[in-house]
Amino acid sequence: MQPISWVQGIAIYKAYVLLALTTLFWGGNSIAGKWAVGHASPMILVSVRWLTLLVLLFVFGRRHIATDWPAIRSRMGYLLLQGTLGFTVFSVALYYALVYTSAINASILQGSTPLFVFGASFLLFSSRVRWAQALGFAVSFVGVMVIAVRGEFANLLALDINFGDALMFVAVLAYGIYTAALRSKPQIHWVSLMFVLCLGATLSALPMLAIEAAQGKMLLPDSRGWIAIAYIVIFPSLLSQVFYIRSVELIGANRASLFINLLPVWGALLAILVLGEAFQVYHFLGLVMILLGIAFAEYRGKSKQAPS
Repeated sequence: MQPISWVQGIAIYKAYVLLALTTLFWGGNSIAGKWAVGHASPMILVSVRWLTLLVLLFVFGRRHIATDWPAIRSRMGYLLLQGTLGFTVFSVALYYALVYTSAINASILQGSTPLFVFGASFLLFSSRVRWAQALGFAVSFVGVMVIAVRGEFANLLALDINFGDALMFVAVLAYGIYTAALRSKPQIHWVSLMFVLCLGATLSALPMLAIEAAQGKMLLPDSRGWIAIAYIVIFPSLLSQVFYIRSVELIGANRASLFINLLPVWGALLAILVLGEAFQVYHFLGLVMILLGIAFAEYRGKSKQAPS
């Protein structure tokens, strides 16, 4: 193995900093959503988030969008569906979940997303399953259930699962299918891809916003709601995407993806520090099992592969 040059060392350090910020901002998404409860309705958060990002991407990236438009048009249905599933369904389930459950629960359960990516890849593309991956999936899933039943498995037999935690299952399932299905995305610039995904998210969110308004449940943002929306748009929606893409360019997708496991850690810490939520023993046990299961599946799975 050749020694790493100082230039490579700086690039790696820069990538690590960017990835730490990326997962910190993503972890803060649940905190902002919980903080906005009672100050802006969930569909307001979802609609304003993706519409604002759609406009920003068009204003600053229209040259890339114009160049990639033929490829976008030929796959428009697929891309709009992906935006609906990965952006709208995930966001709606997340922000409604935060009305009923804690930000700590939402953050830790969100950390189980790699499990659902693994499962969706197997179902959609018949990806090969190794025994280590199956075992890691099982361990992590038990960790998820520990959180969902609040450390009391008698609650599972009684079907006493918090409605917000059940919605988080919907959220991570939707994002897992979306992520696995990205394998079939067209080869276009990331700005163009984000634009059309945001277009799908906006088009699917607006009817839901109309339903929320018709039911009399729409709550326009007050000052606190607008602060939460500003954070959601700027940090987890925009800067995190830019930072993550740059990190992948610096150190590669495989190494960068491991940092996603920091998301539930950041989310739990922020929930304690910002929202004052209590960290219970079952949170710790569930978090450890989720991270251990994912780490075992990833590292053991990769160790069985021939070096590239």
